[in-house]
Amino acid sequence: METVKSTTRGYRAEVRWVLIVTLVLNLVVVILKAGLGWTTGSLSLMADALHSVTDSANNVLGLVTNQLASPEPDRDHPYGHQKYEAVGALGIAAFLGIACFEILNGAIERIVIGGEPVTMSATTLWLMLVVLGINILVAFYERRVGQRLGSNILIADAHHTMSDIWITIAVLGGLIGVWRGIGWLDLVLAFPVALLVIHSGWVVLSANLPWLVDEMAIAPETIHAVVMQVPGVLNCHSIASRGLLGRQVFIDMHLIVEARDVATAHDITEQVEDRLDDEFGPTRVTIHVEPPSYVSGEISY
Repeated sequence: METVKSTTRGYRAEVRWVLIVTLVLNLVVVILKAGLGWTTGSLSLMADALHSVTDSANNVLGLVTNQLASPEPDRDHPYGHQKYEAVGALGIAAFLGIACFEILNGAIERIVIGGEPVTMSATTLWLMLVVLGINILVAFYERRVGQRLGSNILIADAHHTMSDIWITIAVLGGLIGVWRGIGWLDLVLAFPVALLVIHSGWVVLSANLPWLVDEMAIAPETIHAVVMQVPGVLNCHSIASRGLLGRQVFIDMHLIVEARDVATAHDITEQVEDRLDDEFGPTRVTIHVEPPSYVSGEISY
């Protein structure tokens, strides 16, 4: 048990460290974009800086949810706190929706109202390339660590940073267009960028909603096949599962065992729990034991 707790603390500490590092880098990006936007008078660049603020906000959100998302149960949360992390990921999806609205609204305003002339230089373009490089570094770093740890919050934040990369590329293309005398290019690129943001939001939603609504985590026939390998198990039925495979899965089942006393039945259930834990990662199994004579016409997975 102590080893499990130590591993959990190590996981959360690593996630927290990644979020702090990316928060610092994202703040650097915001400062650079806002400074360049103010000096050049580029409205699209200022809007991009505002969008990058959401990256920093996401990191802060991730730090808060990481602190709350402990899998270790307590009196008020007997099943742990891991859904806080999924809630945080959905918060990031909401930020993506806001960013998409900002892009479309800004593009429409520029079509209808127009804007002040933008002054552009090669130095500004080189600095924007530096900003783009930082964004790419943050996105790939977060995604790599998130996939290794199985962290929804890091993977979701990496998706959001990827949307920021595409937005920065679009803005950079527009600024190059201004520099070369094609001032409308950044406006044209704003609309496909909005579609990319919508796609990123959908990816985050589809990855986290099943966890929040207790969608099936493991197919019951798969659980049945694993459980039936344990000696002393005659059958198992009424199988249900929820949670996140690889992080923590809750499994309920009725188990028919070949045992004449409680001690033997208990030993069999312990073997079942160990086998499921080995097969599917961290699991919390609730088993209703039934005697070998149990008969029902409704037994199924």
